[in-house]
Amino acid sequence: MKRAGIKRRPLADTVLATLEPEAAAYREADGNGLYFRVKPNGTKSWELRYKKPDGKWSWHGLGGYPDLSGSRAREKAGEARKLLSDGVDPVARKTAARMAEAIAAANTFRAAAEEWYAAKEADGKAESTLWRIRLYLDKDILPALGDKPLREITRTDCAQLQATIEGRGAHNISAKARGWVNQIFGRAIGRGLCENNPASNLVDIAASAPKSKQHPHLLEPELPVFLHSLRATTSRLPARTATWMCLWTASRPGMVRWAEWTEIDFEKALWTIPAAKMKARRDHMVPLPRQMLDALRELQRMTGRSRYLFPGIGPKKPVMSENTINLTLSKVGYRGKLVGHGSRHTASTLLREHGWLKEHVEAQLAHKEAGVSGIYNQAQYLPQRRAMMQWYADYLDCLANDMTPVLRAEFDRQVNVIEGNVVEIKRA
Repeated sequence: MKRAGIKRRPLADTVLATLEPEAAAYREADGNGLYFRVKPNGTKSWELRYKKPDGKWSWHGLGGYPDLSGSRAREKAGEARKLLSDGVDPVARKTAARMAEAIAAANTFRAAAEEWYAAKEADGKAESTLWRIRLYLDKDILPALGDKPLREITRTDCAQLQATIEGRGAHNISAKARGWVNQIFGRAIGRGLCENNPASNLVDIAASAPKSKQHPHLLEPELPVFLHSLRATTSRLPARTATWMCLWTASRPGMVRWAEWTEIDFEKALWTIPAAKMKARRDHMVPLPRQMLDALRELQRMTGRSRYLFPGIGPKKPVMSENTINLTLSKVGYRGKLVGHGSRHTASTLLREHGWLKEHVEAQLAHKEAGVSGIYNQAQYLPQRRAMMQWYADYLDCLANDMTPVLRAEFDRQVNVIEGNVVEIKRA
């Protein structure tokens, strides 16, 4: 209806619903300083005309129509007039309330955790580390603490989070989460967002993790049957290549999963892992035997356009699942008998039993060497390790092909070629 047709005040509900817009916004009085505003686009709202404590006139927006009905708008106008009679400016009060809400939202654990995580990104933490932090922030920590104000989180809240993670047997994750929550509170205290760290003594009530067991691994007599089975696996190419990469390089499964094509040098037969990815925080060079290079060339035809050798599926999984390698081993009948990490123990045992120097084996496993050389020598014993790991890959082929003990003995006496010179590697 046209506003010229309005017959009475307060405005009837039928008037509010049918009042038509005009070329310019206009207000229609409802009574006692309350007005109904209509904009050219048809948007309707309620406003209160009032005199501020300083004597100046102003407008106080009460809300939009039809969300705010006529009866409720009149109630809110009455509440505002009561504040004015007490000397309180309703607009100033509303602004202060919004600021308080904004401050409260900024002081939630979620806000502090995201700021801490952003700092980790800025520090250049390894993508694999950031991925793991993000995973357990979203899975465990933020669902439990995220929406609570920092100052209201109690020691009981933090203890319950720890107990929940421990309850599913994830003691290692519980320890990491405990450290991350401690860091988040520590950073928040430093920024003046809170005064106390309710996670500071969680370690004192942490459940004892089961005694660590050696990773399941195989010894030499068990390898021929296993290698036959792995060669016959029906697992997809990325899964089986990642599994062989663990075997042929004695590398940690996590390093294999996060390997990038830019780290692989086919000409030099070398995989260079940057320090940010390494547990020891130093660059590590891994010589690639001929068998590994052949497998990577085949894989490159499938995943070579990706950043990673073993890309995952979906934006939240940049690389293949951490369970993929163990699942591949399980599918060939070695569940509980061998895991990806156990292949390192298998390699170490077999190499030492066949006389390769401990220093060369430890360097291949990226175990930290004492002293300055252990910090700076990223290519330590590389020529010797190159020969050693080619010998190892060839010897696994020897076992897989059921070569006789006599031929195996000949393998142990072979002469190794290093950097174009024929030399016999010193044996322990």
